[in-house]
Amino acid sequence: MHKSLRIAALAAACALAGGALYGAGAATAGQSTANSTHEPYNIGLLVKDIDTYYGTTADAGGVYQASPDSPYAKDLARIDSAARRYINQAARKAHHRGEKPAVVFDIDDTLLLSLDYEKRYNYTYNPTTWADYVNKADRPGVFGTAELVQYAEKKGVEVFYNSGLSEAQRTAAVENLKKIGADVNLDADHMFLKDKANPPAYLSACATPGAWTCTTVQYKSGTRKHIEDDLGYEIVANFGDQYSDLDGGYADRTYKIPNPTYFVS
Repeated sequence: MHKSLRIAALAAACALAGGALYGAGAATAGQSTANSTHEPYNIGLLVKDIDTYYGTTADAGGVYQASPDSPYAKDLARIDSAARRYINQAARKAHHRGEKPAVVFDIDDTLLLSLDYEKRYNYTYNPTTWADYVNKADRPGVFGTAELVQYAEKKGVEVFYNSGLSEAQRTAAVENLKKIGADVNLDADHMFLKDKANPPAYLSACATPGAWTCTTVQYKSGTRKHIEDDLGYEIVANFGDQYSDLDGGYADRTYKIPNPTYFVS
């Protein structure tokens, strides 16, 4: 998994909010302020906004958690409710047509919440600290999504995972998903992870052994294409916290999980 663009999320918010806060160039007696719409939103205030959105609190063990009463949790509940209604309808229609319905889930910050890592490392990415964090296999679940995995399975919908985690992180990912209750189809035929050393043939347009050039969209949409065209499933819903998890087609409907802490192109 390569999430090196975490600060890009902050910069994007800066670009949107900066003008509103500082664009007027107001000044008081003895104080001069640049009359510019280009000064970014203050990063300290932005972090406070993110903490408010998540309802960030440290538990008894010092681990940063999101609050179940937070705006983040409420947004997730709305997504969950809409997704359940849709999956139920789509599954019945697909089975009636003789199709094999499937859903696809990203893992990081779609099923497993990385808020503690983001807070501890000030919303920056380091491959060593990230690998250590993932391999602890102790991330909390994103509210409601493990239950959504179980719901899809109960409706006769095949569950797949399409993640930017590396093949070397498979054991930790499986262990962590089991801990949060997403213990559905955690085998290699259903969980697709990045294998840059030995990429699958269906990604040959952008990946060969030792030469990986796939963008996130190419990798993820190429995997969904494989699920549909080669494995014979109809992907009725695709869930991810990044637009790059969702772009590129091969899903009847997409659901964007909120994540204001980083951006992956």
